[in-house]
Amino acid sequence: MSSILVIEDEELITKLLREKLAFKGYQTAMHLNGDAALQFALRDIPHVIIIDFSTSGLDGYALLRRLRAHPKSMHIPLIVVSSSQEIDDRVRALDMGADAYIAKPVNNDELLAHVHRQLRRIQQYSLSPLTLLPGGLQLEWALDNKLKSAEPWSILYLDLDNFKAFNDVYGFLAGNDMILLVSHICQSVVYDYGNADDFVGHIGGDDFIILTTPERATVLYQHILNRYKRESLQLYRPDDVERGSISGVDRKGRPYQFPLVSLSIGIVSDQRRYLHDEIGSLTATAKRRAKQSSGNVCHIDKMPAHDCAYPYSPPSGKRISLVTRPIACLKEDAFAESK
Repeated sequence: MSSILVIEDEELITKLLREKLAFKGYQTAMHLNGDAALQFALRDIPHVIIIDFSTSGLDGYALLRRLRAHPKSMHIPLIVVSSSQEIDDRVRALDMGADAYIAKPVNNDELLAHVHRQLRRIQQYSLSPLTLLPGGLQLEWALDNKLKSAEPWSILYLDLDNFKAFNDVYGFLAGNDMILLVSHICQSVVYDYGNADDFVGHIGGDDFIILTTPERATVLYQHILNRYKRESLQLYRPDDVERGSISGVDRKGRPYQFPLVSLSIGIVSDQRRYLHDEIGSLTATAKRRAKQSSGNVCHIDKMPAHDCAYPYSPPSGKRISLVTRPIACLKEDAFAESK
């Protein structure tokens, strides 16, 4: 269900939205404290955030800056409501990343129009149209932010095995259900067992990425694999589950029994000092090694630095940012597997 986070202390905006949007399936939540609002935004990822700068004890500009600086909330539309009529305050808020600025007294129709506009716009952002998870530039920015941080990090690269056979036999709608299941499990497990700012991204197809910290990585992959093994069985016909395989044809049209779709997870952590542009190839390699084993498995990278089995080189004469190189390597790996 879509959600709208309202940060105010009078509940006037919250009451208006609940009355006007409740019948359309939207939920609203109210937080008064800036830190609590930020944590809520990072964990629940609301579709729109409305900040009343008049809220007592709230530094609206500081909260606006923090929301725009974090890769998990950088895409969320932000609507500022303020008692100030000064053009300088409006310009400052917009320069800091606000998507709309409404001066008090608030016209209800104007506020609702802005909310509806932002809800439509978010669907057109660089989110996966299927999973609504961030990808593209937002994923690259999140990875760059994680690698530049002084804090320890771990990268989990998730990929489905034998997914093409499942897609061919059951159809693309069932394939979408399988991808949505992995997306839901990743988000749910990270929400329950991860850090508030852990990042879940959709590289494309059946490939996902999670950015976390080393002490959470093991807990996350164990819960993800356990839930996937249990919940994915609901997507098969009973006879396929009983047999433990899918009846289909191979690429040459010959009858073949394909294994049930399993989940492989490759993990790279900062226990060694890697070059920035090695991360993509190392993570992809860790994932490929996990895929070499049957069943739902995880492989934690133990490769020495500078030992890249699949280095990525940008086209001759083209500049490419450091963060683009690992993401490009992961995307190339995902594309190669789908061929």
